[in-house]
Amino acid sequence: MKRRKFIQNASLSTFGIAVGSSVFASEKKLSSIISEEIKSENSTASFPLVIATWNVNNSTAEAWRVLQEGKSALDAVEKGCMIEEANAEGQSVGIGGLPDRDGNVTLDACIMDSKGNYGAVVYLQNIMHPISVARKVMEDTPHVILAGKGAEQFAISEGFKPVDLLTDASKKAWEEWKKTSQYKPIINIENHDTIGMLAIDKNGDISGGCTTSGLAYKMAGRVGDSPIIGSGLFIDNEIGGATATGLGEEVLKTVGSFLIVELMRQGKTPQQACEEAIGRIIKKSPNFKDFQVGYIAVNKKGETGYYSIHDGFWVTKYQDGKNENIPSDFYDKK
Repeated sequence: MKRRKFIQNASLSTFGIAVGSSVFASEKKLSSIISEEIKSENSTASFPLVIATWNVNNSTAEAWRVLQEGKSALDAVEKGCMIEEANAEGQSVGIGGLPDRDGNVTLDACIMDSKGNYGAVVYLQNIMHPISVARKVMEDTPHVILAGKGAEQFAISEGFKPVDLLTDASKKAWEEWKKTSQYKPIINIENHDTIGMLAIDKNGDISGGCTTSGLAYKMAGRVGDSPIIGSGLFIDNEIGGATATGLGEEVLKTVGSFLIVELMRQGKTPQQACEEAIGRIIKKSPNFKDFQVGYIAVNKKGETGYYSIHDGFWVTKYQDGKNENIPSDFYDKK
């Protein structure tokens, strides 16, 4: 299922829930079942491996190819994310992304390696591969985040070529939106999503990347969770990694990816940690029916987990020579 089509068509019919000690009674039972299924699935976990949000087989295939050459998880994540950034038909990452309210395509991305190094760009324009610029920030500057024109100037100084990111299809969609839309985010109508990728190389080292064009028709200057360490992505090579997709504001408020890694540090499986992170959002957001968040995670053993609020979230996993699209379990069973 297309990522944007899913978010647009997510079923948000009535769903009653009491926030309190009984909120997760049914979920707890469900979680135990899910965890057993994931435990069975992970019983022969191995690496190298690549896992990413959504149906991105070409991206995971490229990352796997890099890993098979004996290169690092960091190299694999960068090359894998670049495939989707160059996909003009995706309308959510890189070239062809849906613009902000002023018609400007602005990109956010971050990357994190196994040593805890991190680099990011926010509100980057006119550069196709923000994931690669983020890596340059990490490796070639004393900083961890560059923004806006400064990020663009840095990219050009590093040899990146300026390119018009607004394709005819995305421009047409923006012009159609302007006819009727109100000046406020309308979740599941003005859509958002992200490519998050985690990889473990043959040495058992973990790296991750996250790249997006953000909330479609957002207010100029808006930045979501994707480029923010601990929210859209977090890696601790001793424990594991996690990355997020969905409404960035909700992920930011719960520092979701860091939370998942810390839960794994406490002994939870990647699946249990993803479920708990979604649970934190639901507890704090009575309007959770109106937005989507999904997480993926991997631990040092090569075990994986994935969970979302609503139906329709998918992951792509390349492990043991198989490149598979897998539907994620979700909280809102209605």
